[in-house]
Amino acid sequence: MWQQLLPALRINIFLTVLLGLVYPLGMTGICQLVFPHQANGSLIPRGSGYVGSELIGQNFTKPEYFQPRPSAAGNGYDPTASSGSYYGPTNKKLIDRVQAAVDQFHKDNPDYRGPIPADLLTTSGSGLDPDLSPDSALAQAARVARVRGVPVERINTLIAGMTTPPDLGFLGEPRVNVLKLNLELDRQFPHR
Repeated sequence: MWQQLLPALRINIFLTVLLGLVYPLGMTGICQLVFPHQANGSLIPRGSGYVGSELIGQNFTKPEYFQPRPSAAGNGYDPTASSGSYYGPTNKKLIDRVQAAVDQFHKDNPDYRGPIPADLLTTSGSGLDPDLSPDSALAQAARVARVRGVPVERINTLIAGMTTPPDLGFLGEPRVNVLKLNLELDRQFPHR
């Protein structure tokens, strides 16, 4: 019996050490060497601390900032409760939430004429999407320009400059990172 159990026990210990310790530590070390910014959470430094991560959406509610898409994560933008709402298209809660988002958008952006981009009304699968479509940023440009006392053309130019094209030219959609855009707004056009 021990002749059969000992090899199984040895292989179990070997694989546990190899796949549970050596491999994860090796991958962590390689990532720290090759991609240190990404391996440490893509944090954005500011002064002696950090203002956030490029990868996790944050809630901006002040009118001088671009606002992200809605979040279904916990009480909103909670990285420990990442998830979508899982509401179907006929769910009353979803319909009411989208209608409330439409009403709030019109209240916050009274100068905007045209269809409201969908990503300003719907949550992402994780509820933590840090990006907006360029159309969603442009839909908010007039409000941000007015509050900051800047010509809207300069805000539109900033949005164009902060737009990231699809990865490899064809994967995904063009996008604007809301945190980076708002930080650049504060740098170029400080709110008075």
